[in-house]
Amino acid sequence: MKQFIAAISTPLASIFGSGFLVIVPILAGAVAFYSVYAMFVVCLLAFIVGEVIRYNIKYVEPYLVDAPAKSTLLFQRVSDLALVLAYIISVCLYLHILSAFVLTAIGYDNHLNEDILTTLIIIAITLTGLIKGLKPLEKIETLALCVTLMVIVILCAALAGFDLSIWQQQSSFTMPIWVEQSTWQVLTILAGTLIVVQGFETSRYLGHQYDASLRVKTSRWSQIISTLVYISFVALALPVVHTLNGQYNDHSLIDLIATVSVLLVTPLVLAAVLSQFSAAVADTLAASGSMVEMSKGVITNAHGYMFVAVGAIALTWSVNTFEVIALASRSFALYYFIQCIVAISVTRNSYWKFALVILSVILLFITLFAKPVG
Repeated sequence: MKQFIAAISTPLASIFGSGFLVIVPILAGAVAFYSVYAMFVVCLLAFIVGEVIRYNIKYVEPYLVDAPAKSTLLFQRVSDLALVLAYIISVCLYLHILSAFVLTAIGYDNHLNEDILTTLIIIAITLTGLIKGLKPLEKIETLALCVTLMVIVILCAALAGFDLSIWQQQSSFTMPIWVEQSTWQVLTILAGTLIVVQGFETSRYLGHQYDASLRVKTSRWSQIISTLVYISFVALALPVVHTLNGQYNDHSLIDLIATVSVLLVTPLVLAAVLSQFSAAVADTLAASGSMVEMSKGVITNAHGYMFVAVGAIALTWSVNTFEVIALASRSFALYYFIQCIVAISVTRNSYWKFALVILSVILLFITLFAKPVG
């Protein structure tokens, strides 16, 4: 059991770190009262993609060890490169969200302050990595996950109580107003939310710590748990979303929770800081480690930290949080797309191959057309 908890903590922390704090305003702005259904569809797509990653853990990993076909090896290396790019973008995303929540809590939130604080945190992480290494900071992950899960439970309980009181008074809920949009607009915006359920693929890269069966099991359970939490949270938050008056941004969750109870704002901000900082450190380490491995040691960890920092800072000053979310979704969709190609190159099951082709088309659509809300 202890090993199961240790193995599930990485994908679970990554999934909740990816977008729990921003999913409600994103869906409300995109599909209003259809948010719960949209959340289910996004989670279902992510679970299907997760099955591909788990297939690759079981079958592709051993195949790559034994003299694989050159095409399969090439696809795998390209997917590793795509994942490095995705991690760099996600580092920018996590710290953007962290900055938005901290600055909102102290009353200094604006785009310039967000960019400055995000840049300073990136520099601090990079300098720590260059001087002492980032491994000691990885220990924050377990603490961050525990705090995040605890805060999520508290928020869900508070929202449930608030919803019940509204129902007892009105016998109905006020739902966010649907802004008419074309099917294409809705699909491209929802495509940009894939990042919020990303993180299950981290199990693919824990082979040096856990065997394949445990990684498959914990990856699947991390998605089951996060799906139940995400759908429940969106459903409970939806009756309160109308209090935002149609104004959605990267820290809207603070305003929404303050409507329920101002006492919940501090633990929410604490969870935001821990989860986003932990996720940023983990992705910096993962990106750097991948670069070292791909270059066969030509690129060192120090070089990797610097590369991540430069890329993340450049993004910070170029796009806003919702744009980073869409960009991160596109980059991870590209990685998942190439992983599908890797699986297609290995499988001999025609039905599975056909399903992978269909999924590849969906992921290619997300890669090419995902766009931010608003």
